[in-house]
Amino acid sequence: MKPAGAEADKRKKRKNTMDKFAVIDTETNWSDQVMSIGVVVANMETMEKEDSAYYIIDPEYRIGGMYSHELRLDDENARVMDRKQALSEIKDWLQTHQVGKLFAYNASFDRNHLPEYAFFAWYDIMRLAAYRQYNPAIPETAQCYKTGRMKWGYGVEDVLRMLRGDRCYSETHNAVMDAVDELEIMRLLGHGIGEYEIALIQDKKAADKNNAKKFRIYSRV
Repeated sequence: MKPAGAEADKRKKRKNTMDKFAVIDTETNWSDQVMSIGVVVANMETMEKEDSAYYIIDPEYRIGGMYSHELRLDDENARVMDRKQALSEIKDWLQTHQVGKLFAYNASFDRNHLPEYAFFAWYDIMRLAAYRQYNPAIPETAQCYKTGRMKWGYGVEDVLRMLRGDRCYSETHNAVMDAVDELEIMRLLGHGIGEYEIALIQDKKAADKNNAKKFRIYSRV
């Protein structure tokens, strides 16, 4: 029979392992192919970074892109390899952290460029960050649609400047550094992970199924 303390420690360790999510960012080359991937694993309660990974995709990075100068090939933490191997390693690494939810800013872009990761649940940070009702840092003078979404100026750089109160901040466009910044946006917004359910990205089949279900419900009213 195991001591009660040992069982409690085991449950605590299992809970801590499962209470994680990841923020992911990709940078693309001139041919719109992924040339780098940055991922940050964070604690769901504190929104603090716990681990990170950075991959440069070869040969795609050799084509060059708008932000090739930020690849930082000499970074000791950068792993350079082909896409298949990189995605396999990232998947295994995420599974060791028991991550099932991926967050990204303008997540549709990253999700569409990583179809191999369609089995993850994807959430768009922008769905909260760009809306007045979820981002108290949006100034009163900002023009917004009736939905509350800003009409312009809601990119990562703009939003983090608002939240930090720092007009000097500039987005690096290095995949792992941008993932860290996007995690900071989540932390500064101050919303619990559950509030991001409205930001879940559904594939077209699931969306069509839900819409059909709603139609049937409304038809009965």
